[in-house]
Amino acid sequence: MATGELCDPPFFVSVETGSLLQVQYFVRSTHCGSVRVGLLVDGTLKATSDFLGWPGPPAPFSDLALDTGLVDLGPVSPGAHVVGVQAEGQVGGCNSGELPDWGGSLKVVTSPPVVQLSLDIKPGRFVVLVGPSGCGKSTLLMMLAGLRQQTSGTILINGAPIPKPDPDRVGVVFQEASLFPWLTAEENVEFPLALRGVAKAERRAKAEDALKLVGLEGFGKRHPHELSGGMKQRVSIARGLVQDPPVLLMDEPFAALDEQTRMTMGDELLRIWAATGKTVVFVTHSLTEAVYLADEVAVMSARPGRIVDHLQIPLPRPRTYDMLSGDAFGSLRDRIWRHIRKSA
Repeated sequence: MATGELCDPPFFVSVETGSLLQVQYFVRSTHCGSVRVGLLVDGTLKATSDFLGWPGPPAPFSDLALDTGLVDLGPVSPGAHVVGVQAEGQVGGCNSGELPDWGGSLKVVTSPPVVQLSLDIKPGRFVVLVGPSGCGKSTLLMMLAGLRQQTSGTILINGAPIPKPDPDRVGVVFQEASLFPWLTAEENVEFPLALRGVAKAERRAKAEDALKLVGLEGFGKRHPHELSGGMKQRVSIARGLVQDPPVLLMDEPFAALDEQTRMTMGDELLRIWAATGKTVVFVTHSLTEAVYLADEVAVMSARPGRIVDHLQIPLPRPRTYDMLSGDAFGSLRDRIWRHIRKSA
């Protein structure tokens, strides 16, 4: 293993609070092997990339360039003293007794915040996030889930920060069902409980209750390939509900479904929401779906994502398909579209 400096002398970088510091680095070696790099900030290794491998050079004594692109190194304090980029490499397969010759150049850039907003969601509400592609809807959802940390500001779930995933407070349903194909439906629903060491009898009972709630009673022994697209998403929702979190985050869960199945799943979701009293935060690109499902619709601008409108949806519940052709429904949908078209 060889370690060396890619930049010399040290240099100074000034960044704004909350900015993400990225390093674009270029490495070349006269031998095959692999490399990873990390940024040294104030003498501390801030982050490292994964090891990236490359083959041997095309001819003896020639250099082989490896352009590894950008590595996101996370938030850096204002005025941080970046003392260098540390390269760590290993050689194997050819000329294994020799170490690589390191060389390269780097460029330091800052990126603007992805999301910059304030949003207060009351317990039991069904809130939908809409906005142009790339505005940060899914990023915001991942931060609410504790899967990604914000660079500044505070996120509170039930009055407490969420620095990491907490299934007792937040469940997540993704766009893809992401079921394990070798497990049955009930085993897929049980999986998060099994990870936490819940006894088999208890987790089986909870999985059966969750499958019944989403309308899949009797399908627990089926494998994913035996289920339709809508049924797979029901299993995914059941998995998100099985630990009974008060908050359910849903990232475009019906985007891959045909229109008929999507509308049916929307009604099923409203039934589940009414039965459980969960707080739901739902991301979608469908304006019709947003108005049909929501108590509130938060409309986000293009990056950096900000809330440019926050609509209260006054349509009575239960929602019906007849509402879709009404003037009130059309007016709400058009209001959302005007904001999105303006940001596009």
